Amino acid sequence: MTIRATFVSVVPSPYQRDLFRALSEQPEITLSVCYLEASAPDSPWPEKPLAPYERIMPGFWFPLRGARCHLNWRLPSAESADVFVLNTLMSVTAQSLMRVRLRRRRWVFWGEQLGHRAGVLGVLRRPLHEAAAIAAIGTAAQRDYHARFPEPQSFCIPYYCDLQPFIAAPKTPRRDGDLVFLFCGQMIARKGVDLLLTAFASLQGARLLLVGREADLPGMLAPLPESVRAKITYAGFHSPEELPGLFAQADVFVLPSRHDGWGVVVNQAIGAGLPLLCSDGVGAANDLIETGVNGVRFRAGDVGSLTDAMQRLIERPDLVESWAAASRAKAPDWQPEVGARKWVEALREVLAA
Repeated sequence: MTIRATFVSVVPSPYQRDLFRALSEQPEITLSVCYLEASAPDSPWPEKPLAPYERIMPGFWFPLRGARCHLNWRLPSAESADVFVLNTLMSVTAQSLMRVRLRRRRWVFWGEQLGHRAGVLGVLRRPLHEAAAIAAIGTAAQRDYHARFPEPQSFCIPYYCDLQPFIAAPKTPRRDGDLVFLFCGQMIARKGVDLLLTAFASLQGARLLLVGREADLPGMLAPLPESVRAKITYAGFHSPEELPGLFAQADVFVLPSRHDGWGVVVNQAIGAGLPLLCSDGVGAANDLIETGVNGVRFRAGDVGSLTDAMQRLIERPDLVESWAAASRAKAPDWQPEVGARKWVEALREVLAA
């Protein structure tokens, strides 16, 4: 039996679209994807043509508690699919779908780990008790959702993206003997960039490559001595197509976020064959790091444990080599086609319940 599946997501991010493309190629699925908007005001991704199964719903957004809250029309009809998957919660559109239009239909919520703020957010989350299933983005998120919403079926379906360009990118030879650490993301405190710079300032035999939107970086760099800044390269923001070449310039990937629901850059780092140093606040670290095999997790917000992890790899080039090989070996299990098969299996279970 062919499953008619409609996904409702916020914006056409290149990483979700990798998965949607793979899902559209599954013979068991007839796919439709509806987005709340074509691009976010601060979106880092260039707009690209939509696939035949994708469309942008007309509508607008307004600010609400520091977030964008969407109101759309021409929503998919309840009869147009066998199952709906919502990757959005805090919007009039999502609330309308969950509470009214899909009330007697099978729908699945697909999301990263929730925060712990209550108030109005608690009210917005109540419909999750009525979902047919929750597909959590990562094992940590799955545990949290199941504890809060025990009624729906529970699945773990993280983000999957196309890693082949990272696998294929030729490694850039080192200019000197220094170990190159790579951070990729927005230069903000939530991502732990300030912690990374503090840790890096105390190291010898290392260089730091920063890739992403500048944001608060100038202020974070200002207190550092010139001798430290000379070993830091800020490459700026780059499109997804340009990232494999930048990842190939690094020896180790580091993501010291205070909180990150998932972190697709960690997927990309295993595709590039990089050892992983991530805080335990990064959702992807729970699923992509095998401690002592391809990386380590350190305590979020703890500069000392981050410094120790970086120093260990500077002193142990043998670990860099073995952890890199282990990351590379994991990459095939994180391609979009693997995620698509997980979705097929999950949707079958939802419809069979």
